[in-house]
Amino acid sequence: MPYLRPVPADQSAPPAGADTGQATGERPVPEQDPRVQWAATLAVIIAGALTIRPMGLSGQGLAVAVLFVVNAASLLARRLPEHRVPPRLALVWLTLGVFAAAALIGVSSSGTSYLFAFFLAGHIGYRLETRPALVLAGLCSLLCGAVLYLSLGPEQDPLAWTFGLATGIPVLIGIVNRTQRRAVRAAIEAAGSAERAARAEARTAVLTERGRIARDVHDVLAHSLAGINMQLELADALIDTGDLNKVREAHEKAHDLVKESLKQAQWTVHALREDTLPLPQSLAAMLASSGHRDALTVTGTERRLPAKVVQNLLRIAQEALTNAARHAPGGAVDVELTYAAASTTLRIRNRPATGEAGAGVGSGMGLIGMRERVALLGGTLTAGPVAEGPYQGDWQVEAVIPQ
Repeated sequence: MPYLRPVPADQSAPPAGADTGQATGERPVPEQDPRVQWAATLAVIIAGALTIRPMGLSGQGLAVAVLFVVNAASLLARRLPEHRVPPRLALVWLTLGVFAAAALIGVSSSGTSYLFAFFLAGHIGYRLETRPALVLAGLCSLLCGAVLYLSLGPEQDPLAWTFGLATGIPVLIGIVNRTQRRAVRAAIEAAGSAERAARAEARTAVLTERGRIARDVHDVLAHSLAGINMQLELADALIDTGDLNKVREAHEKAHDLVKESLKQAQWTVHALREDTLPLPQSLAAMLASSGHRDALTVTGTERRLPAKVVQNLLRIAQEALTNAARHAPGGAVDVELTYAAASTTLRIRNRPATGEAGAGVGSGMGLIGMRERVALLGGTLTAGPVAEGPYQGDWQVEAVIPQ
């Protein structure tokens, strides 16, 4: 009779305090229908009750009846959840079951008592680790074979008592089932871990993208809207003075800031697109629209950069050009893009102002945003006046992005 692998009850009755289902995201291990396991166990018990003889209330019959009850209890105990039966207790229970099965074979004179030994040996392979399972199954074979040999006598056909030696063979089926179930459990746990890691990564990516969009909104709108608001408030204050020339001047400045904001918004949309032009062409177009034609110098062998790097370098250049126009109007601007073997470097320098700088002081958030962008790419950013060399006195922003 083939051995049917029992289903550990811990799949339907989890440990106390453990979360199940969607609460933990754990996936159940595929198992055989528990009803099949119950049917097989009950079939063995019923077959034994109908065929094992003698069975009564005295003498040999009483001994058979008691051993039958013990074997039935040992077989039914297979349904106990693994987490509720410590390994040592399982070893004791299964060892006693082996002795009870061998004793039932020796005491009974007929019937299917051997089925208890077969099914119990199979569960030994499933419930215990490989080494103790093989030892206990070997003991089961030796006991059953010895009992049959002693009860039948050496003059009987050797095949009859040799059959007892085969009672431990189902342990191999139990070991294979246990190994397969553990492999399936490990695969499911690995898939669950990978899914949770993917969700965490996706959430991190979303938060990172939100931070990038927040920086873009600041870079494009915060400065411009603050300047526009300041000019409009100035115009309102000047209306009471009756100085229409200064009112017009304030409105013109506000109008210029609106046009500059629209231009910056267009460049922001361009920089956020995945299909932007290569970095040199995008920088050249940005400089041309800002009135700084032929201000770009490219050195090194040009290479295609990741879209994320291009987007962030364009936003850094846009912020640097905006600051140059605000704080050093009329000053010449130079942009250098250097492709080295291990890095890409972008430098934006502006000379001192030749015109009147706009009123007000920046919030400093633009520089902070540039540093955050470079940090996300694993690079470094420096900003400040050039202390020596041919560009002494210029203001320079330098971003170095590793390859």
